[in-house]
Amino acid sequence: MNILTLVTDAQRHPLDHHVVESISAFTGATQCVWLAQQRACDFVDVLPAETWLPQLSPLIAHLPIDWCIQDAEDRKKKLLVSDMDSTMIGQECIDEIADMIGIKEQVAAITERAMQGELDFAASLRSRVALLRGVPIDRLEDLWHERITPNLGAKELIATMHHHGATSMLVSGGFTFFTQKVSDLLGFTHHHANVLLHHDGVLTGEVTEPILDHLTKRRLLLEAQERLNLPTSQVLAVGDGANDAAMIEVAGLGVAYYAKPFLQQRANACIKHTDLRTLLYWQGYDDDTITSY
Repeated sequence: MNILTLVTDAQRHPLDHHVVESISAFTGATQCVWLAQQRACDFVDVLPAETWLPQLSPLIAHLPIDWCIQDAEDRKKKLLVSDMDSTMIGQECIDEIADMIGIKEQVAAITERAMQGELDFAASLRSRVALLRGVPIDRLEDLWHERITPNLGAKELIATMHHHGATSMLVSGGFTFFTQKVSDLLGFTHHHANVLLHHDGVLTGEVTEPILDHLTKRRLLLEAQERLNLPTSQVLAVGDGANDAAMIEVAGLGVAYYAKPFLQQRANACIKHTDLRTLLYWQGYDDDTITSY
């Protein structure tokens, strides 16, 4: 049985009954279930997507709606694997470090090309980190407190999935200095990233090898899935850049979050208008079951 779930930015454009009734009619849904009034709605037992998808796109194209269609079985995932920068948090940490020392434009340009899939990730990371040589470790602590913020819905996503027995893993091409803190803040079960090398309290401009890249992210996901003895259908992965494509493609539900086109084309679903709570609505959680602690 297939379920179509629509989630909207309710403050900008609440889901109204006209849209819901129209979609219910042409999808052949046997039931509509509100997960959050005027925000998220399930269309249950819809017809095969190829029969109605051409009608859905023009109807919602002008609306801030994110949608996902999936099999009802194994809808609630038991493993979440997520990127960190611009996914769980609103910043790219390496760009913020660069900004502190006045070279953000130079570093951010490399970051953008890497996230678009135009540059080899490992080589681009080495070149960016080399530019950070001499930065005091204390400045990273200042950056964490002054600039790094979780994205809306991140705490609810982790807390709710954990409450229902899921495991979570933060995998980042960034740095363990930040993944440790984000993991502690949001409650991730595990975290993995690259290690920034430092000596006498300052960065050396190097990271430990091998670099955690797109293939490492995929391997970590598959290893966790095997360790937990889970079918692919119970795995959710989310990210925003080309470095996330390999793990997105092997997850049961691979989601592109405000992502580059390279990743959107490879994802099962895209979040373009709403926040991370959408990942909970897509799993069938409603407002009564979503928690932040």
